[in-house]
Amino acid sequence: MILGLCGSPRAMTTEYALRKALEMLGERGFETELWTVRGKRIGFCTHCDHCLKGEGCVIQDDVQELYVLLRRAEGLVIATPVYNGGVSAQIKAVMDRTRALLAADPDVLRGKPGIAIAIGGDRSGGQELAIQQIMTFYTLNGVLTLSGGFFGANIGASFWSKDTMDGIKEDSEGFRSLRKTIRRFADHLEEQRRAGAP
Repeated sequence: MILGLCGSPRAMTTEYALRKALEMLGERGFETELWTVRGKRIGFCTHCDHCLKGEGCVIQDDVQELYVLLRRAEGLVIATPVYNGGVSAQIKAVMDRTRALLAADPDVLRGKPGIAIAIGGDRSGGQELAIQQIMTFYTLNGVLTLSGGFFGANIGASFWSKDTMDGIKEDSEGFRSLRKTIRRFADHLEEQRRAGAP
């Protein structure tokens, strides 16, 4: 199962782009699941170290259901709107809260491929910085970070939405970067399967 994490508290452009990404993966034969921060109760990590005792996260909220999905996931697609030149507060909280999951099993995400999608209301609205934050999260936790490669999707899929649904739907360059990124991601997953990777 490929897990898509939507970091937008609204059912708008970020969720639209992520759903399109998951559709593309579905067309390649992959099972997908969407988990969105929208409408979820998500507490902030306070670094209380309760999870280091092997008892899980002390905060009992909707992130508990995400832990199950992260364990099962074969690969990760994280999509975020750009807030102040970076990821949304909600997806950052989710990233921080994976500390409890990793305290229980430091290798739970290791070797899984991951890609990043960022949607900004301005053409240069911080999309690359938001993608870099997602990549940093991946790197710290052993996730194999993939991109679309050279010429147009160097670090991931980047959209200019103009803060409207019409804007994102008309962003042909954004969709080109998404198609390239999804193709590399899917190719890698298929190669892993052929090689019999767990």
